[in-house]
Amino acid sequence: MSAETRLPFSTVRTEGLTKLYGRTPALVSVTVELRAGAVTVIEGHNGSGKSTMVQLLAQLARPTRGTIAYGELSGADARRHVGLLAHAPMLYPDLTGLENLTLFASLYGVSGELAPLRDRFELGTFAERPTRTCSRGQLQRLALARALLAEPALLLLDEPSTGLDVRGVERLESVIDEERKRGAIVVLVTHDAAFAQRLADRTIRLSRGRVIEEVVA
Repeated sequence: MSAETRLPFSTVRTEGLTKLYGRTPALVSVTVELRAGAVTVIEGHNGSGKSTMVQLLAQLARPTRGTIAYGELSGADARRHVGLLAHAPMLYPDLTGLENLTLFASLYGVSGELAPLRDRFELGTFAERPTRTCSRGQLQRLALARALLAEPALLLLDEPSTGLDVRGVERLESVIDEERKRGAIVVLVTHDAAFAQRLADRTIRLSRGRVIEEVVA
């Protein structure tokens, strides 16, 4: 099934996207189009605006100027179709991993068993413990499962390989490739150049909040 018929939107377009913190520009007049079935890697040094762009796309922050169009959907209607893996796992520490996933599934209106999700991310017995007892890598796997609960049209991954061992990174690459084939719009921020090169269909390079280069793999 094509991305257009399967997902609620197949493009995300920013127009003149600008974010200021006081008088300090974090993002300046960024105009890009993100497409379904492709992994777009956002590169740049620390402070280049990568995480700010992810936050704006995830609607965790509002732009100072400019717009974001999620196909034909308004921002509020598009929000439930956005999956985010951020620096923080965004899990309740006193709930178990499975309790967290059950809670977020109910918030997204997702029904069904969690067993397929457990198998996909190899969520072992650690998922039955409070997340405050989990390692960084275990939290990352749980957070990725949370981000993909609702089969998002837009998947935002900010340093997703953090804390993962070699097997975990291989699993992550497989998941990202599956999401691309599903027709999702995948945005990846990573400092791991080799990891990015293996996955990127397109690379957007930022410097001081501005797009300085776009490269198609």
